[in-house]
Amino acid sequence: MNKNFLKLVFATVFLFAGTAHAEIDTVKAEDFVKNVTSQGIEDIINANVSQAEKDARFAKLFNDALDLDFIGQFVLGRNWKVATPEQRKEFIQVYRQLNVSTWSKRFDEFKGKKFIFKGTSPSNSKGQVFVNSVVPMEQGEPAKVVWRVREKGGNYKIVDIIIENVSLAITARNEYTAFIKNNPGGVDALIANLKSKI
Repeated sequence: MNKNFLKLVFATVFLFAGTAHAEIDTVKAEDFVKNVTSQGIEDIINANVSQAEKDARFAKLFNDALDLDFIGQFVLGRNWKVATPEQRKEFIQVYRQLNVSTWSKRFDEFKGKKFIFKGTSPSNSKGQVFVNSVVPMEQGEPAKVVWRVREKGGNYKIVDIIIENVSLAITARNEYTAFIKNNPGGVDALIANLKSKI
């Protein structure tokens, strides 16, 4: 094989590697997640306000911080392609409501706790990066919480949360795929099932 050709190949690889690294500002991504966790803990969980007010604050934070359209499409998986525009819209709406309700309660586990950030890790997905953090617990090892952050048009959004190596997005995708596969009602049945959980 021609040596000049090999040089060209390696030069191209390094060029693309450098470009991929520059796709997302890791410092801004980490600062974004720091701000989200700070608001979630200090302004919501630890705030001396009613539960209704906490839910309202969390709904705003959740909707602002997470790209729920992107996540919703991912968790619906191959069924997104066969879903009608009306089903897609309704699924995203219900999925959003369910997650706000679920995470409003889930964040209570972090009451009085503090996230300690451990830098970032590269992602194979374009325009995305993993932000690493741990939460010291009263007993045992600190809980590992990794945030997958996506940048688009200068805006940063969380597209997955991985707690102790368990991806919430992948878990939901597997669950929803299995539900639709085993239910003749398909996407409509899934939407109805999610509504019943809100």
